[in-house]
Amino acid sequence: MFGSDSTPHLESAPIAATSLSFKDTLRGWKVRWGIGRMDYKIESGLYAVGKPDTSSPVLVSANYKLTFDALRKNLGGLDCWLLILDTKGINVWCAAGKGTFGTDELVRQIEKSKLSEVVTHRKVIVPQLGAPGVSAHKVTKNTGFSVMYGPVRASDVKVFLASGNQATKEMRTVRFTFWDRLALTPMELTVTAKVSLLAFGVLFLINLVAIRPFGAEDFFAYTVAILIGAVVAPTLLPVIPGRAFAFEGWLLGVIGVAGIAWGYGWFSSPYLLLGIGYMLVLPAYAAFLTMSFTGASTHTSPSGVLKEMRIAVPPIIISTAVGIALLLVKAFTG
Repeated sequence: MFGSDSTPHLESAPIAATSLSFKDTLRGWKVRWGIGRMDYKIESGLYAVGKPDTSSPVLVSANYKLTFDALRKNLGGLDCWLLILDTKGINVWCAAGKGTFGTDELVRQIEKSKLSEVVTHRKVIVPQLGAPGVSAHKVTKNTGFSVMYGPVRASDVKVFLASGNQATKEMRTVRFTFWDRLALTPMELTVTAKVSLLAFGVLFLINLVAIRPFGAEDFFAYTVAILIGAVVAPTLLPVIPGRAFAFEGWLLGVIGVAGIAWGYGWFSSPYLLLGIGYMLVLPAYAAFLTMSFTGASTHTSPSGVLKEMRIAVPPIIISTAVGIALLLVKAFTG
């Protein structure tokens, strides 16, 4: 961004607009659906918002473009600097846990951008969700810049700065609302769709020789299980009994699939094998999909994720295997 052997000039930093273009909005929507997600990032380094000078605040963030966009659109009317870390296209919260939003990278960007020659103060404001990855005293020791932790949400940054960098209890509170959870479900559905294409291909081949082929009723039951595991359970996490994600997805899956099986008469003697098979497969699949949501939730921790996977994955595999076996028996015996 700046020449390695030259003094940076205030005018040389790229300008970060505080309004999103139609292209930004469209690409952001596509990324929500998993299109181009793995390369949705910007160049790391120093950016200018408005007309910052040597006394303007320095806000630190990640180079995941959705994060960058969420921050800059809330900075209208401000003059400040954005120091963007190379988090490999990962948001602040996840990158802090993975180590890419961390002490070493923050030190590297402060030195690379020659920040000490850009501003006269010695403070950088790090988002609160990035705190687990940053050792403030090490940053100060290596750069001379002190670390101040800002609010959780980008929407509170302007008020935080206007109040003399004072954060209220509300600004420090991590919320994960219904709408926050719902916004993450398209990615889960996209991943599930890819797996479903393979499953449908296998079912097509089975149907060529099956006595009882899989049809619209089976497709409907499968779709309901997907929606429960990837959408309904994640969005209703706080109100579903239990703490384990897998259990919550399984519980709703049992209720939903049991209702479908009862409605289609799959619990009656001619179809009992089918009903039992689906009761073993589909709630287990819903449990797996909901458990996959742990990496995007504030309701768990990295150690909690690993613990739940160790407990939940074996019964999910066993239930699915037994259920598939029963469904195949029914398909080939009628």
